[in-house]
Amino acid sequence: MEPQPQPTADTGRADADSDRGTPDSDRGTAETGSVIAETGSVAAGTAATVETVFRIESPRVIAAVTRLVRDVGIAEELAQDALVAALEQWPRDGVPDNPGAWLMAAARHRAVDLIRRRENYARKLAEIGRDLETTAPPEEPSDPDDIDDDLLRLVFTTCHPVLSPEARTALTLRLLGGLTTPEIARAFLVPEPTVAQRIVRAKRTLATKNVAFEVPYGPDREARLGSVLDVIYLIFNEGYAATAGDDWLRPGLCEDALRLARVLSGLMPKEPEVHALTSLLEFQASRAAARTGPSGEPILLKDQSRGRWNRMLIARGIRALSRADTTATGAPGPYALQAAIAACHAHAYTYDETDWKTIATLYGLLAARVPSPVIELNRAVAVSMAEGPRPALEIVDAIAAEPALRDYHLLPSVRGDLLQRLGRTAEARAEFERAATLTRNAPEREMLLRRAADAGA
Repeated sequence: MEPQPQPTADTGRADADSDRGTPDSDRGTAETGSVIAETGSVAAGTAATVETVFRIESPRVIAAVTRLVRDVGIAEELAQDALVAALEQWPRDGVPDNPGAWLMAAARHRAVDLIRRRENYARKLAEIGRDLETTAPPEEPSDPDDIDDDLLRLVFTTCHPVLSPEARTALTLRLLGGLTTPEIARAFLVPEPTVAQRIVRAKRTLATKNVAFEVPYGPDREARLGSVLDVIYLIFNEGYAATAGDDWLRPGLCEDALRLARVLSGLMPKEPEVHALTSLLEFQASRAAARTGPSGEPILLKDQSRGRWNRMLIARGIRALSRADTTATGAPGPYALQAAIAACHAHAYTYDETDWKTIATLYGLLAARVPSPVIELNRAVAVSMAEGPRPALEIVDAIAAEPALRDYHLLPSVRGDLLQRLGRTAEARAEFERAATLTRNAPEREMLLRRAADAGA
């Protein structure tokens, strides 16, 4: 049984290693795949190249164009126009030496043309039109640092607090993760029209609320950065321990979240919590291969083969945590504490070598920093390993009536484990059965039912 990383306020869930619309008519909702499918004359190899390049480069292209047109919806539409142009020209002229720069230039030229065409852009054109024409390069971006700044602005825009948590997640995966609407819908097991509505409404909200395309500073930046980190962590958590469905892991979501965290670390090198989140995700991702069996069944932490843990990711996590410590000026933040907990697991070559006392202490610090019944549940797990199941059960019983845990399947799962260790097998079986009724993830449900049967036996 493993203490579980604290979920964000938006997730309402934790890592489960213990047991564990109406689409708008706006062209900006077009999907990469559908655009390629409609271009039937494109050779398969070139189409695949275009799709791959676009998925990688689209966040930077959309970010740079958003700086010009100040509207993420229009920017995405112009990026899609550049994609169509690539599908038309690359099969004929060959793939350019720098395809990313080609897409960037094509989209920026279209942005300039759009500004010229629309009368309501006349004032803006008078101020920046000539400068755009002279600085937009035909092949290479003018300044890579400018593009990185634009990408950072896009991160803060897609995670603006004016959007709902669900909308932030969908828009971030769409614009920064390069995922299509069907991919996002499949990942979170929601209908495609629902995801399409969230994306369209999110872009419309950003436009109608006149959300500035900028990186905030001071208190606003601190508040917004928390939202950015929470969204990335939410995406990772859903991939690491899926809420529902037939798969316990969704590696694609973990990879997208980890990539976003690494990008953010490069863009914000002086922010300790950014490095701390990256460290946490590196550590968590390092265990992915060992967390499921041949048929996709969950494998608990104590039963995992640590030889299958990815030592390269663990080393990256250690370096990122060191950067977080180096850049910190005060008490460690929530993600730094969680990363330190994950590091304790990573440093233990066997389950018995785990430093549970330190983990319990860190969870106590985390609970003081971010009070939450889920953190208390996590602390109870660590206390059970450091001091025994009886004091841990007292912690669990003290939070059992919390409304946030009412339908949280890990509460009866943890309680069942503690009761089983205390020899109260009939009660343990009932708790495991209750946990199985609460989870919506099929492999996890089967595992909990097996534990219930074992407790009864």
